[in-house]
Amino acid sequence: MAALSKSTDDHSLESVPDSERQSWLQLTWNTTGIVTTLIQIFLGALVTFVAGIWIGIIAGLVVTVVGALLGWGVGHVAFKTGLASSMLCRQHGFGRKGSVLVALTFGFMIVGFIALENALLYKGLLFWLGLEDTVGLQVLVYGVMSIVWILLTAFGFQVVARFSSITLVAFLALLVYMMFDVIHTSGQSWETVLNFGAQFPPEALTAMGADTDMGKFVFCINVLIGSAGALALIDGDLGRYAKSSKGVLVAAIFGNVFMDIVMLVFGAVIMYAGTEKLVQYYVERGMAHDAALQAVLQSPDSVAAAFVIFAGSLGAIMLFLAQGKAQVLNTYSASLSLTGLSDVAFGWRPGRILFVILANVLACLMLAGSILEWVNGFITVLGVLTTCFAGIIIADYLIVSRVIPSNSISEMNWSGVITVCIGFILAHYVLKSWIPIEFATSLVASFVLYPTLRLTARRKQAIPAV
Repeated sequence: MAALSKSTDDHSLESVPDSERQSWLQLTWNTTGIVTTLIQIFLGALVTFVAGIWIGIIAGLVVTVVGALLGWGVGHVAFKTGLASSMLCRQHGFGRKGSVLVALTFGFMIVGFIALENALLYKGLLFWLGLEDTVGLQVLVYGVMSIVWILLTAFGFQVVARFSSITLVAFLALLVYMMFDVIHTSGQSWETVLNFGAQFPPEALTAMGADTDMGKFVFCINVLIGSAGALALIDGDLGRYAKSSKGVLVAAIFGNVFMDIVMLVFGAVIMYAGTEKLVQYYVERGMAHDAALQAVLQSPDSVAAAFVIFAGSLGAIMLFLAQGKAQVLNTYSASLSLTGLSDVAFGWRPGRILFVILANVLACLMLAGSILEWVNGFITVLGVLTTCFAGIIIADYLIVSRVIPSNSISEMNWSGVITVCIGFILAHYVLKSWIPIEFATSLVASFVLYPTLRLTARRKQAIPAV
């Protein structure tokens, strides 16, 4: 029993020893594996359908640079300390009790991703086998998927890495095949496909604030940054296994390149070139043409359908294998956050395996209620918060710790909590009209306001009472 606990806990509440550190290649399998998913393909299609492919790509490049730097920063601190993100923020930026804010937000976001990806897999199964959507089928399919993710994740980092590397290459190969095949069968040229503009009607673009080139660029940034902020904290969970800071940097770069450039291009090209065929598929099943076009442009379900329609049974099988590797990695990070949250909030340390199970149970509950739609609607908000968390951790390590030693963990670091609150209010409400790229405001708050508050509080403590 002790050996089982040791293998499944995976140093969730302690530093990873040097003997278990991994190479940059092993880390990179995971950072690329967790982002090569249906939802990232959908986001790529969404932003390019709103902004046109080239504005979408430019925005993806910007988010790639920002995300890679944040991921490297958080991953570097994790490499130095050997701690996961939920533990790392106790020492840098938030204190023991303040870390609840990070663990709760990040855990909620990742569990939401598990639920969303499960829903897309379920839709793919319906398309593939022509099944009718029933409550009984939902219970069966979601239950089986959850059990698989639990078993694959339960025994730690080694199984996670191995499973990710096996499916990643095959999934990317399938995407390349689909891209060439869809363009060929659509009768369109590469020049046409790689130069399409906005696909939404003008009134829809106006409602999104994307009726100008700058408005389209801002829309793309705000949509893409949510996943980049989450990946930065995941880089912390994985970076604690790194042998060097360069290894963390390489893994962070590859993860963000695949997330915001490679998946974006695949999503844009496949969904644009395949729009006519997808619309025809929906129309043949009784949907009105306008409704079918809207489903292709706006619904993540259309991405799951594309794999079945364009690649047949092979596409469906690869869909499940590829999503599986991402679900394993999502479950892994979610379990670490829930472990840290339970430790602080309740003083309860039952072992990480219980939180692997709990993460999947919570994901199923999200699917049963309306909270999953709430997650989707607040992706920008979650992006602002997660980038702010990452910025504070980095600022504490690079700036504050040079003045205030971080070898002791405070019970509550109010400077970090106050910075998150002020940064979020300024970004999402006060300055949104002037600085529409919200995460930019929250990042400035992290690197300017947090050190100021922390060092000012330190000086006040150092002044002797008169």
